[in-house]
Amino acid sequence: MPKTSALAPAVSFSSSERDAVYKAIFTRRDVRDQFLPDPVPDDVVRRLLEAAHNAPSVGFMQPWNFITIRDQAVREKVAQAFGRANAEAAALFPEERQYDYKSLKLEGIRKAPLNICVTCDRERGGKVVLGRTHNASMDLYSTVCAVQNLWLAARAEGIGMGWVSIFHDADLKAILGIPDRIEIVAYLCLGYVDELYERPELEVKGWTRRLPLDALIFEDRWQGGA
Repeated sequence: MPKTSALAPAVSFSSSERDAVYKAIFTRRDVRDQFLPDPVPDDVVRRLLEAAHNAPSVGFMQPWNFITIRDQAVREKVAQAFGRANAEAAALFPEERQYDYKSLKLEGIRKAPLNICVTCDRERGGKVVLGRTHNASMDLYSTVCAVQNLWLAARAEGIGMGWVSIFHDADLKAILGIPDRIEIVAYLCLGYVDELYERPELEVKGWTRRLPLDALIFEDRWQGGA
């Protein structure tokens, strides 16, 4: 019997499908405080995680795991760990910027009805993984692709998402029971929102600005300074 082909036609998207993809990309925002209390239904959470799980991964190693966190007591412990680290972070900025830093509302851990911790199992796939032989970080990069898929899918569902990165990993591992060998890649806050900033919040509030794309594109070789 002839073998069934695993290939499918590479049909381009319709204009409306293409526009929807770009809309998700260009209107995605890091949500910090605007979460509504409405729970995210289980079927929606499943769609988001399916999108994340279909991210590209080097050597098809799929190194990610997803810890969904809804329990208020657990989230409170995480929020307290964040608070300690955030106070340390504020002290690292010049004095004239500390006020601006402290004015940014970072309440997603408590306010968002769903938190997700995304991890990377760096031993998945064995010691030698196709595509990771010369860059050991490719498993981490692959997990970040899963986070991006999740973020874009959340935007399409009308769900806001924020990435919280200000933690001591040891604190978060202790709270969530994560083994020492597992890397924490992202702690995410998700929930429905009724408003999003038209531009990134940090740009709107004058913290920084988007760099011009033309200044970031080189051709054939590096063209910036040393």
